[in-house]
Amino acid sequence: MTVTVNIDEAKSNLSRLVDAAAKGESFIISKAGKALVKVVAVDAPVGMGKKKLGFLSDRITVPEDFDAMGRDEIEELFRTSE
Repeated sequence: MTVTVNIDEAKSNLSRLVDAAAKGESFIISKAGKALVKVVAVDAPVGMGKKKLGFLSDRITVPEDFDAMGRDEIEELFRTSE
């Protein structure tokens, strides 16, 4: 869980916050309720969390009929009785 502190609190507690960030506890500095920066350790892993499109392209394949798979079953679920 990332802690958010306002800029005045960050100024007053910078040493403590930096020590915590160096141990892996990132924090966000905000001003007037708006997040400005995220402070993380220099050696923190980059890019963890959000995945880029195509990140599994070398591991999986998509069948040619992917868009039609299950079409009949899906249509049956939405068919109304008259």
